[in-house]
Amino acid sequence: MKSCIIIAGPTASGKTSLAINIARHFDTEIISADSRQCYKELNIGVARPSEKELAEVPHYFIASHSIHESFSAADYERYALDKVQELFQKHDTVVMVGGTGLYIKAFCEGLDEIPASDENIRQDIIRQYEEKGMGWLQQTIQEQDPVFFAHGEIHNPQRVMRALEVKLATGLSITSLRSGQKKKRDFHIIKAAIELPREVLYGRINQRVDQMMEAGLLKEAESLLPYKQLNALQTVGYKEIFSFLDNEISLPRAIELIQQNTRHYAKRQMTWFKKDEEFEWGTAEQLNEKLKIKN
Repeated sequence: MKSCIIIAGPTASGKTSLAINIARHFDTEIISADSRQCYKELNIGVARPSEKELAEVPHYFIASHSIHESFSAADYERYALDKVQELFQKHDTVVMVGGTGLYIKAFCEGLDEIPASDENIRQDIIRQYEEKGMGWLQQTIQEQDPVFFAHGEIHNPQRVMRALEVKLATGLSITSLRSGQKKKRDFHIIKAAIELPREVLYGRINQRVDQMMEAGLLKEAESLLPYKQLNALQTVGYKEIFSFLDNEISLPRAIELIQQNTRHYAKRQMTWFKKDEEFEWGTAEQLNEKLKIKN
């Protein structure tokens, strides 16, 4: 049976290097599962793999879309399933790597059928969000759908807007439409995730942010400032620099916040992946050896 090896884990844990090692071992290719590295306008702030790394092994879903395109987990499910079947024509094993848990879940298990978008309601929500900001969005979803507010991704504007849209269009909470039924895939899935001691991971995160600043994150963010309301830019690394560029905070404070918010994001990633008992955990070195033998 064909196999897909999934490499997950928190940001800055070394997923890219491990995935490249595994892909080279099996002489195969890589599908990214990162919801931000897919945007061609974003590079430094999303820690996109280097040109050298991309040249070592063919990657898909890297710089493949524009920040002006709307792209959901359901879109990713279709994209990744089509791509993996295409790659299975040439390879018995394909590697997937990334830290976007919902994308990996969609690929492995599928997503529940949620009602189609109501464009009028959706555009009205987007307009109000752009005018009034995240505080308004969170307060509105708390009033309209307290169940989602209590259990959903309330810091992700795209998720909150979608939940609000479903509630206003159907009267139902988006949480009540989730069946929990997993779809069967016709290929073998092997899940592995990198785990590092917290102090080591946090040190790597802080160092990466310093390297991003040295590589030109400020200049990159400046070029994206006109598009700061787009969903693709509601992400750590850009939001904080935008606050500096809007004279709301100092640059040192922005850098400090990027490091702090990235650490928080890494913690949320670990919480997400730990809920999935199918993941095998270890250091990159341990997983490198196990996966080469296991497949």
